[in-house]
Amino acid sequence: MTDDELTYLPTTEALRLFRTRDLSPVELMNAVIARSEAVEPEINAFAEETFEEALVQAKAAEIAYGPGGAPRPLEGLAVAIKEEQPIAGRIVSEGSLVFADHLAEQTHPAVARILAAGGIVHARTTTPEFCCAIFTHSRRWGVTRNPWNTDYSPGGSSGGSGAALAAGTAMLATGSDIAGSIRLPAAATGTVGFKPPYGRVPAVPPFNLDPYCHDGPMARTVADCALLENVMAGPHPEDVASLRPAVRIPEQLGDIAGMRIGFAPNLGDWEIEPDVAANTRAAAEALREAGAIVEEIDVRLRHRDIRRAVFSHFGAIFGAYVAGVAAEYRDELTPYALAFAADTAIGPGDYLAGLDIEAAVYGVLGPLLERYDALLCPTTGAAGLPAGEDFVDTRLTVNGVELEHYWDVALTPVFNIASRCPVLNVPTGLGRNGIPTGMQIVGRTYEDASVFHIGAALERIRPWPHHPPAEPR
Repeated sequence: MTDDELTYLPTTEALRLFRTRDLSPVELMNAVIARSEAVEPEINAFAEETFEEALVQAKAAEIAYGPGGAPRPLEGLAVAIKEEQPIAGRIVSEGSLVFADHLAEQTHPAVARILAAGGIVHARTTTPEFCCAIFTHSRRWGVTRNPWNTDYSPGGSSGGSGAALAAGTAMLATGSDIAGSIRLPAAATGTVGFKPPYGRVPAVPPFNLDPYCHDGPMARTVADCALLENVMAGPHPEDVASLRPAVRIPEQLGDIAGMRIGFAPNLGDWEIEPDVAANTRAAAEALREAGAIVEEIDVRLRHRDIRRAVFSHFGAIFGAYVAGVAAEYRDELTPYALAFAADTAIGPGDYLAGLDIEAAVYGVLGPLLERYDALLCPTTGAAGLPAGEDFVDTRLTVNGVELEHYWDVALTPVFNIASRCPVLNVPTGLGRNGIPTGMQIVGRTYEDASVFHIGAALERIRPWPHHPPAEPR
């Protein structure tokens, strides 16, 4: 097996080889580092590299797999951590020049669990400024590119994590999702990303109290994603919103015989490119082969209403934070961060009006999730966004239609509104530009395992490549 082949091993297989001592954590870490040094100059997925520390930890992991050792669940695996998830004593800049020297005072509880489980943080990954965009570039780190076609972004805001997985420079990665920031990069990079139900994975105050906010795992396979989710999830004494009891995704996945699944080609009036629509339909059809009962359904939501609800919510919390920074440091911010602050500015009554829309959204979805075990829909209406574009002075065109706002390409915010639903993004194919397309598998509230079973069944019926067919271009 070549070094590059090693870096694309499923983590479940790498762990098996560690246990049989047919593969060393040091050997795998060296391969990941070599791969990173080869492709990082072009992909630019890393905000920070800690390769020397990682090799020291890999040597310790090697001992843990020896006689008398007791390897932990992630022992010896290279895990890339999204930069906005703090690690005590390290810079956490949120992709902004304003906070380029800001040292974190605490470690994110989910990251602490990864470290305690033996995961090795060899790198931290890039984001857009303040994680406020669905692409990944910033004045602090430059442009992060998609390994499938470097003319395109890997999505955002967990774009660096998705790009690292697709480039073979991480075995597992973390993301966070306030409007699709795990699922959109997973879709664009042909990887698997899970938005847990609100409260499933503990987070850092005060944003742990925002029901739109979710931290979660990203990986190249469904089983790998479940592995990382099982480490990250569970109640935490520092997060009052974290749920009891801990829920574990089973190791044996993929039995969906008799499950009733609703397939929504659209969630209402979003523009969907033909290649995205065709790939989503093919994936839904494949689940019939796996034994599920799949029925096409009509969902009638309006993208303008969703954007209004989301922006009014942001305006009271997340957007207000960005606006506060912009008021003092305007000249140091990116154009898209300034636009985000302006777009999410709210007036009297806007937040309450947004809550009315939120209630109406689950008024549509709730009855469907009583009838079906899960729902399927596209993750985004188009395969990829051009790398480096801010969409401040230009409009995004999808399916021949110029969108009012570039966020309208994403179908993901619906399930930040319906935040108690678990949602798994899985790859469905390639767009005509060579960028992967993705599908959301939406479960009933707090029924996490169902979406992993469906994703694993699809992965078995329609296996997808774990990496681009050629080197980044």
